[in-house]
Amino acid sequence: MTQANPHHERRWAILAILGIAQLMVVLDATIVNIALPSAQKALHFTNDNRQWIVTAYSLAFGSLLLLGGKISDLFGRKWTFIGGLAGFALASAVGGAAQSFVMLAVARAFQGAFGALLAPAALSLLTTTFTETGERNKAFGIYGAIAGSGASIGLLLGGVLTQYLNWRFSMYVNSVFAVFAISGAMTLLHNQASTDRAKLDLPGTATVSLGLFALVFGFNHAQTTSWSDGLTVATLAAGVALLGLFIAIERRIAHPLMPMRVLADRNRGASFLAMLLSAAAMFGVFLFLTYYMQQTRGYSPVTTGLAFLPMTAVIMVTAVIATTRLRGRFGARPLVTAGMALGAVGMLMLTGIGLTTSYLTGILPGLLVMGLGLGLVFSTAMNSATLGVEPSDAGVASATVNAAQQVGGSLGTALLSTLAASAATSFVTGSGSRPTAALLAHAAVHGYTVAFTVSAGIFAVGAVIAGLLYERGLAAAETVGEPVLAA
Repeated sequence: MTQANPHHERRWAILAILGIAQLMVVLDATIVNIALPSAQKALHFTNDNRQWIVTAYSLAFGSLLLLGGKISDLFGRKWTFIGGLAGFALASAVGGAAQSFVMLAVARAFQGAFGALLAPAALSLLTTTFTETGERNKAFGIYGAIAGSGASIGLLLGGVLTQYLNWRFSMYVNSVFAVFAISGAMTLLHNQASTDRAKLDLPGTATVSLGLFALVFGFNHAQTTSWSDGLTVATLAAGVALLGLFIAIERRIAHPLMPMRVLADRNRGASFLAMLLSAAAMFGVFLFLTYYMQQTRGYSPVTTGLAFLPMTAVIMVTAVIATTRLRGRFGARPLVTAGMALGAVGMLMLTGIGLTTSYLTGILPGLLVMGLGLGLVFSTAMNSATLGVEPSDAGVASATVNAAQQVGGSLGTALLSTLAASAATSFVTGSGSRPTAALLAHAAVHGYTVAFTVSAGIFAVGAVIAGLLYERGLAAAETVGEPVLAA
């Protein structure tokens, strides 16, 4: 016997507030990057400390996601969602008012912790609110468009706020978003906690949180040191070992944090991998193309943000079309495979940049092709990753999607940063010339193109994996209306 969905009549208004929440989480990864130079100057912290403003957020967010998803399942999505919004807004306000490096870094860590509550609650609310196949596809198209384009929106918004107001407004703006989202959530959402009153899996929570923390820390530490650094190797090894222990615990415990049935579905597992690999590869665009446009081409922060807008528009349109018109006809396999392949092509197109490359002929075409690819991948993979999941597992499944994206982003940033820096250094030493400004500029561009090439390779691997792992044709759950779930 199915329960009536209490959110059905208000589902499109609920989608709007969930979209605001998702935008807050995604754009925060890049909006702060644009503001960092100004924040560093105002608070007088070193370049070494600057990295921790980014890392503090990613460590807390990545390591606590599965716990946040389980809290949502156990205690109800409405109050978990509202608590995440309120905490995120408060931490953002504290960060905006920061008077020291430590105050800003701690605020960023709390942003990440509350984001780990907010992100899975939002996605699981989407999963349980839209239960009819056609409407679910449309909702996930819109949500996936936000997930795929939020980083570039953050670049533009961060540039505008930093350039025309103050870097602190890049933090304060989250509080404005949160006011609208909390008001809507209080009015529109119903809370329904788990009825089985299962206990929280403390051993599983400890091992997975520490394991994800170690992985994200290791990737970030590799970026600032090297992959052979002792601490990098130790933390990455500890992360793998702890996650292995976590899986062993989950197979034996009565009330697991991560039920193995969530990972057992073939399409769901393929979607988790697709999110991880695409997040790792796409940072080749947002990180190094931002450096290129600002440092090599001399674009202002606002101009750099505007340069990404065409790609953002393509992601949004493609994501909606993919889920509303293409998914029901072809299934996830060809869409994600084609999206990954387009991502690889777009990255390869960007390897042709030079010191004086025109935006219209040398940058924009690659961005548009990338937008097509990311629009296909994000909306389809997020939909498949939560499709057919039990209502009691919706929060954990949603958290796993976010964790895959977060770990992938950290891996991509560390890997590509290391390779780009190594390539630039080799370019200078291999030239046999004195390191003039012109030579260093050429070396930097060479490093960027190496990063784009590796990103293309990651996308290509993703295309092969998607082609092999996703089921052929349409899975039953994609062609039959979903059961009505209680949110």
